[in-house]
Parts: sequence; C-alpha cells; structure tokens
Amino acid sequence: MRDGPEIDVVIPTLNAAATLGATLGGLSDARADGLVRAVVVSDGGSTDRTVDIAVASGARVERGAPGRGRQLAAGARAARAPWLLFLHADTRLMAGWERAAHELMAGEGEPGRAAAFSFALDDPSVPARVLERLVALRARVAALPYGDQGLLISRTLYDEVGGYRPMPLMEDVDMVRRIGARRLVVLPARAVTSAARYRRDGYVRRGARNLFCLALYSLGVAPGTIARFYG
Repeated sequence: MRDGPEIDVVIPTLNAAATLGATLGGLSDARADGLVRAVVVSDGGSTDRTVDIAVASGARVERGAPGRGRQLAAGARAARAPWLLFLHADTRLMAGWERAAHELMAGEGEPGRAAAFSFALDDPSVPARVLERLVALRARVAALPYGDQGLLISRTLYDEVGGYRPMPLMEDVDMVRRIGARRLVVLPARAVTSAARYRRDGYVRRGARNLFCLALYSLGVAPGTIARFYG
C-alpha cells in the first residue's frame, strides 16, 4: 500500500453497462495500490446490468433520480477521501494517470487546484484526431475542459466552490467556471472516451450541436431548455 493522499472516484451512471466495465478496469491498479480508496457509482435508475457490474467490482452504489449534476453531487456526498475524481461511465483513464494525479496532489499548495485529463476518443479515424486537437485548444485557450476529461479536485476546493449543482446539462461547464482558469490544469495523461455518439450522429453534426449548446448556455438559456437540443 502507498502513502499519501487518497482519492474517491465518483461515476454517474444511467444504463451504462456497455462501457462501465472498461471504466472501472482503468482504475483497478490504482485501487490495488491504495491511491483510489473507493469508487462510488451514482446511479440514476438504470434498467440494464449497470448496477450489477458496479457491485461485482466492489464499488459502492448510490441510487437516486436521474440527472448528471444531481448524481455527481450525490456521489460526492457519499465520498470520504480528501480528493475526488469525477469520471464519466464511458471514459477510461489510460496508464500514467496515477503518476500525474499523485504529482498534482503532492505539490505544494495543490489542494487549491483542480485538474482534468487530456481528451481522447476510442476511434482511429481522422475526424477523431481533429476533434481531439480542437478540444485541446479549447481547454488551453478557454480553460474549458468538459466532463468527459474527468475532474480531479480536492474536497476542500470542491466545497469552497459549492460543488456540483443539480443541473440536467452543462454541469461540467458550470463547475469549471467556478473553479476558474488559474486553479485548473490539464494533465498529460489521457482520458479515452467512447466515440459512439459521434459515430452515430456524425462528427460535424455532433460537434456543431455541442457548440450550439455551449453558446445557448453562455447566453443565459436555462440548462433544461438546452437539454432538449442536446439529444
């Protein structure tokens, strides 16, 4: 077992059986090493094998109403470690994330900072590589990583900024804006997310829809209204 800060991982789920096993598998070494103290699966009413997969992995399951912001907040309330890692159920952290996380947490004054990971897709196509570069540019220039890049944050800072709000959409943008650019870094380790939505909708159409939703949110449109456009 290791010495140093521990992490509780919070994963919101809703019928995520197809991807949850890989997401949990990406945490297995860190759990064995003691870096990850516990995994909290915050489920919004799955009707597939999501909960069975979570229980079989040794995760703690919190059941509640659907809505990612609400589920993230519920998972955070159940967590007890001094650091929290919020991770989507279709995102898998790649080798090296443990070292990057440890370096952030061990740094002087780092409880006042938060981090996302580098965005990647499980798709070998050229459009996927283009999107990855655009996301990296957005995260660097606008300090705006999305939830599919994960969020590693100390409990101290999480509580200071008020935690996740019970929003049906844009909860990740709301959170990183409250954290602020000066307290947020992007770690070099990759978070590989399922490209299923992009393959289904088309990269251009899905990307344009995401940008449209962000624009609406920036203009003050209610997240519940934006959710109808997101699909």
